[in-house]
Amino acid sequence: MSRRGPKHFAKLAFALADAEEPSDPDLSGFHEHILAAGPGDDLVALWRRKLTAWDFEQSPAWSATASRTPERRAEVYDKLAFDTELRKAFDTAVPVHTEPGPVTISREFRPWYTREQAANRSFYWASYERLLRRKGWSDAAVSGLDEAAHAVVERLADPTRDDPYGARGLVVGYVQSGKTANFTGVTAKAIDAGYRLVIVLGGTLNLLRGQTQRRLDMELIGQENILGAADPNDPDALVGIDYQDDEDWPAKFVSFGARPSVLGAFDIERLTSRDHDYMSLERGISALEFDKPDRTRPLHDPANLHMARARVMVVKKNKSVLEKLVKDLKKMGPILGEIPALIIDDESDQASVNTTDPKKWEDGEVTRTAINGQISALLKLLPRAQYVGYTATPFANVFVDPGDEEDLFPRDFLISLPRPADYMGVQDFHDLDSVDGEEGEAEKRHVRGIHGSDDDRLQEALDAFVLTGALKIYREKHGVPSAPFRHHTMLVHESVRMAEHAALAQRISTMWHNAAYQGTEGHARLTALFDKDFRTHANDSLPTPATYADLRPYISRACQLIGQGGSPVIVVNGESERDYAQPDLDFDRTPNVWKILVGGTKLSRGFTVEGLTITYYRRTTQQADTLMQMGRWFGFRPGYRDLVRLYIGREETLGRGRNAKTVDLYEAFEAICRDEELFRSELARYSPMVDGRPQVTPAQIPPLVAQHLQWVKPSARNKMFNAELVEVRSPGTWVEPTAHPETAKELAHNTECWEPVLSALGQDPMHLSVGDGPTYEARVGTVSHETLTGVLCDLRWSIPSQFSPHLEFLLEAGRQPAAIDDWLVITPLQTSARRVEARVMGHGPFTLARRTRRRGALFGALSEPKHRAAPLRVAGAVETAGNQSVEQLVRPRRGALLLYPVVESEPGLAPDGTVDPGDVVMAFSFVAPMSSVGTGRPLVRFRTIDSGRQYAIVIDRDDAHS
Repeated sequence: MSRRGPKHFAKLAFALADAEEPSDPDLSGFHEHILAAGPGDDLVALWRRKLTAWDFEQSPAWSATASRTPERRAEVYDKLAFDTELRKAFDTAVPVHTEPGPVTISREFRPWYTREQAANRSFYWASYERLLRRKGWSDAAVSGLDEAAHAVVERLADPTRDDPYGARGLVVGYVQSGKTANFTGVTAKAIDAGYRLVIVLGGTLNLLRGQTQRRLDMELIGQENILGAADPNDPDALVGIDYQDDEDWPAKFVSFGARPSVLGAFDIERLTSRDHDYMSLERGISALEFDKPDRTRPLHDPANLHMARARVMVVKKNKSVLEKLVKDLKKMGPILGEIPALIIDDESDQASVNTTDPKKWEDGEVTRTAINGQISALLKLLPRAQYVGYTATPFANVFVDPGDEEDLFPRDFLISLPRPADYMGVQDFHDLDSVDGEEGEAEKRHVRGIHGSDDDRLQEALDAFVLTGALKIYREKHGVPSAPFRHHTMLVHESVRMAEHAALAQRISTMWHNAAYQGTEGHARLTALFDKDFRTHANDSLPTPATYADLRPYISRACQLIGQGGSPVIVVNGESERDYAQPDLDFDRTPNVWKILVGGTKLSRGFTVEGLTITYYRRTTQQADTLMQMGRWFGFRPGYRDLVRLYIGREETLGRGRNAKTVDLYEAFEAICRDEELFRSELARYSPMVDGRPQVTPAQIPPLVAQHLQWVKPSARNKMFNAELVEVRSPGTWVEPTAHPETAKELAHNTECWEPVLSALGQDPMHLSVGDGPTYEARVGTVSHETLTGVLCDLRWSIPSQFSPHLEFLLEAGRQPAAIDDWLVITPLQTSARRVEARVMGHGPFTLARRTRRRGALFGALSEPKHRAAPLRVAGAVETAGNQSVEQLVRPRRGALLLYPVVESEPGLAPDGTVDPGDVVMAFSFVAPMSSVGTGRPLVRFRTIDSGRQYAIVIDRDDAHS
């Protein structure tokens, strides 16, 4: 059962058997074993691994079905010739994993890295895969990583190709979501395939670089490559070799049993170590020299390449370090053109992007920032180098000027990794479907707002830190695995000023010593907080004491761990590395880090705060990617995710003097999260191929997302993208424009445009519901497609480009036969006692909805989740049946539109109950019917601005013409 696909199992089993006659011709013994197998059965575990691998495989030669679908599994069963009973047994033991996989936006590429080739050369990948399984990774998680890493490597250039090509790509993960595991997998597969120089750019601090080095050494490079020829039993031979003081050495470091070269593979030579970055040494130069068995052929020839050792270095993003590396490489001469190299840039939007102002460039000569210039120099020196950036905040990379051939625009591919299982992310802290004024379940469970300065809730946050520490100890004593509880931390992030950090640390230390956690007052506070918060929101599947009295015996131990060393606080800031060398901050080598960390920017990007449970966040910034990277509360929290709390400023001052304003940091995070989630969903929507060709290439991503992120501009201001988004086809997809105008004159104009639709609404409310969902009242009516598009064409927008591609789709659908006949218009009515009713343009009454703009001119969510099911059903986007009122409205070629008269403040009504048209935002959402899908057309259409240069990504603004 190779990666070539499943085969007839009974025939294959007989062919592989030694017996002349099959002992189990009808597989009855196999049947009985599988049907009677328990949860830990080895045979079922083997089949789980194989079935999952087949389920996940992307575009295999043996199947035309989509991965991760019941259809793929059914095809696998057909090829195996399994009967119905066996299929049911395996479906129960190994359910089909239907969660989405990685999303890929890619240029067409030259195929070379087949599954067969990957299987034939897989020494380091196979070792890494075994390690992940030993660490407890599920089959689905391992197959998911295999799939994502394979997608990256197959888009790199073939390391043995004659003509050099350097691919440029970007992998987008989530903040603190395990991106390192992905690039470790990519590195393993790449060196197996023939890449012989791997340069990992591992952050801007020695601490971060050392963490990355240790991870690669432990999980990929392994004991034998670290030791080299040294005898592990000879203490003298081990002097100067890494990790002899590491409590995880050698037990947790991967071992191959012998030097890989002895086992028929190839060794890896490290050019950096845990404590030493790249240095200009003679050994450094000689270590970069490659032996070639056949000197008449280049290194990249298979005869030489697969015999050569791989070199791996983890380098800090530091100008002087990178200059040393570039200087050494220049000494090597022509061989550089023969080396298949891979550059992995961790946190690629930090320091790597060129941020110089194009207006200050002289004579059109590009001026580069220090790190960007050195990376560019590396890529020029290594014509066979592939560059893959990794980030959770991709917009800086996506908006690199793609016309700069020496810059890092991901011209070849962009891969968006799926949200990992058990990851605490956006949806766990923000209720993205909630409307204004509603506190959703995620906010209730995990978010505690700080309003004003009268009560900054710092003492409460400190109490929560003590309580959650005691709860971890309680859970450990009651059978929950203790490994995730090794570290327990609280992060306090209020300012970037070091002086303020010191004062805040002193305040927390004083507060700690006055908290009386062993006294009556302290226990009274902890009792109240436990009953009000942590008992209420505890996960019922995890042991949690019924009363504070049951938890009280564990408080003392928690306080002891937090206060060990004399202070509960560690300050982490400064420009030097000294702060990061504190023993209490070394999560790898310190047995238990139970501390409150106070700091600023240095505690954000790339730095993983292990065991983070309580966050106290009040720092303001106007940079969206900076704000997102400060979201250290995202990540994996096994055994204690229900204990995680975010104390965040809801009324913080941004700016000074007359420019000062009050901002809600929780709302700001939500706005960024919405943008990022929308970006990911857009990529997922346009990633499927149409007629074997990509709908969207990386070069077309900027105009695709610019409509949602107006604050992001191409880095070269004298240039523009040569692709303009013209049409977005959205049959069966919820579309909700949010860029409504802001002036009373334009709002009144839009309100008047809707008069034909308002006049078509019936007076008698209908009760609408779908499936088991809620029922609501609404006035409904139908209008022709021509009437609706006439209204939509006349509307004005604060950002016209946001809606125009959707309007183009609706107009085009009107020109196609049998696409859209008419539209059902639904105006929901509120029934609460607090509702505000008004007449609009002589029609009504309607219920006015209250909404606010979240991002400049853009609103947040406009429609309510409970109102969406009925229009989705009417448009044929969902199969779940509605009630009688809904079903009688369903038509094959009918779309549905939700219409809300929205006000942004308390409206002033005329004596007859009429609202001024200039005070109303006529907000709408729509779902086009599935009949408008068409055939063979991509979901997006772009227009080349300069048609004479249709393959140019960017053009000069002065040259643009239509």
